[in-house]
Amino acid sequence: MNRIDLEGRVALVTGGASGLGLATARRFAASGARVTIWDRDAARVAEVVAELAGDGAVSGAVVDIGDPAAVAEGMAAIHAAEGRIDLIVNSAGISGLSCPSDEAPFELWDQQLRVNLSGAFYICRAAIPYMKANSFGRIVLVSSAAGKDGNPQQAAYSAAKAGVIGLTKSLGKELGPFGIMVNCIAPTIFETPMHEVSKARLGPGLMDAIKAKIPLGRAGHPDEFAAMAAWLCSDECSYTTGFVFDLTGGRSTY
Repeated sequence: MNRIDLEGRVALVTGGASGLGLATARRFAASGARVTIWDRDAARVAEVVAELAGDGAVSGAVVDIGDPAAVAEGMAAIHAAEGRIDLIVNSAGISGLSCPSDEAPFELWDQQLRVNLSGAFYICRAAIPYMKANSFGRIVLVSSAAGKDGNPQQAAYSAAKAGVIGLTKSLGKELGPFGIMVNCIAPTIFETPMHEVSKARLGPGLMDAIKAKIPLGRAGHPDEFAAMAAWLCSDECSYTTGFVFDLTGGRSTY
């Protein structure tokens, strides 16, 4: 593993108790960042904080990113403790129920947009003032191949993830003059607990069909996501903002 220098930076990783977020928190802590993880699972937050304690300063909190007041309060707590907020990877999200759109519960639509899209905006809105004050920031949002291509029978999830792409492009242009880079990663299926939930929900046949579209012929590894997120949050990412990075093993190349 190449060591990307994040020494002394203060990082927030949402969804940091498992999957892509956990891999990112590990990578950031090993790279010298002071990491706070947010997740909904209090027991897992405590376990991860204990696991990563030897790698550096790691703390955690239970925060629902779909609650703007909770996000603002949590962000203020990080700033009060650390004096700054430099890096954010918003990997928290939920997978959607697959069903025909004319049968989809309205609650499904509302939940997908609240967590996967509005949650991303709440995170950015709460962090931007602190980053502007230091004329520095790196924000990585997480979309999906579904946000680029659209998944049948997943209209809510696909729409929310497409919205994340639009949010990234808008904020990238808006915040670049302040030294804040906002970029997005759009992954396909990865070997995470969320993937296992989706596989159980969608069935092995559909998951095999999705995998068949990937030229590399496999799901992604969380460490591969973490490597990309680490570079996007480094000082070396100084001339790229508002961009969507493919992480699909060649499935999406635009």
